[in-house]
Amino acid sequence: MLENWVVMPTCLPLVLRRCHTCASERFRANGKFRVNANHKLLDAWLLVLCTACGETAKLTVLERLNVRSVRPELLDRMHANDPGLAAELLQDPVVRRRNRIALDWADAWRLDTGGSDHPDSEVIDVSVRFAARIPARPVRLIAEGCGLPRAEVERLIDEGKVVSAVRLSGKLSGDFTFMLKR
Repeated sequence: MLENWVVMPTCLPLVLRRCHTCASERFRANGKFRVNANHKLLDAWLLVLCTACGETAKLTVLERLNVRSVRPELLDRMHANDPGLAAELLQDPVVRRRNRIALDWADAWRLDTGGSDHPDSEVIDVSVRFAARIPARPVRLIAEGCGLPRAEVERLIDEGKVVSAVRLSGKLSGDFTFMLKR
C-alpha cells in the first residue's frame, strides 16, 4: 500500500540578504507590500524586516510597469497584503535573482505523514510530495517519517534496503518515492 507524505510550509522562510544598518543577514517577510504609482507607471515592493535591528528593506516585485499591464487581481492582492502572494513571490526565481536573495527554510516546514503507523510492516512504499519548493534532505525526511535515526537510514540506504529512483543524498525540492524494506 502506498503512503503519501507531504512536506508543508508552516510559515514564510527567512530571506538571506545583508542588512545595510547592522550587517545581519536575515530578514523576515510579513506579507506587507508597498505599491507606488507615478502617473501611469507602477512600482511594487515586498517589505522585509531585519531580524536583528528591525530595519525595513524592499524587495522589488514590479518596476516601472504600465498600470494597464498589471493584472487587477495581482494589484488587489498586493493592496490587501496577501501573505499567500508573498509566499509565491519569495519562491519565484525571477524575484530572487532580481533582488539577489536566497531563502532559509530552517524551522519553516513540517512533514505530514498522515498519522500512519507502520512499525510491523515489512515493506513500506512512500510517495513524498512537496507543497512548496522547500529544499530538504531525503534522509532527514525518511528518518523523521519512520521514526529512525539518520545514521540508521543512511545504513539502510547503503545496504540497499531503502530504494528510490532519485538520488537520496543531498537536497531535493521535488516529489519523489521510495521503498523501505526491513
